[in-house]
Amino acid sequence: MLLTTTNQIEGKTITRYYGIVSGETIIGANVFRDIFASIRDIVGGRSGSYEEVLRKAKDTALREMQEQAASLGANAVIGVDLDYETVNGSMLMVTACGTAVSIA
Repeated sequence: MLLTTTNQIEGKTITRYYGIVSGETIIGANVFRDIFASIRDIVGGRSGSYEEVLRKAKDTALREMQEQAASLGANAVIGVDLDYETVNGSMLMVTACGTAVSIA
């Protein structure tokens, strides 16, 4: 399935619009990961453990969105948008949404 942030796909014709599809995931922060991330923040550098968790959350949200689009009969999702929000200060919600379409 093709995913794109654009509203059109160069060289392809959109033959049907199915509507908005989305995928969501909420992840909690691990206490030990928080401690090590805090140390890294003091010392400097990137927090690889948090980056990996964010990457997995994003992939999960995108996969759920694709599954919803496929269940409608779509073969592409256009206008994809990713949104990151904190929930209760200790959890992260990642949402992916877009418009499911058929392209030819």
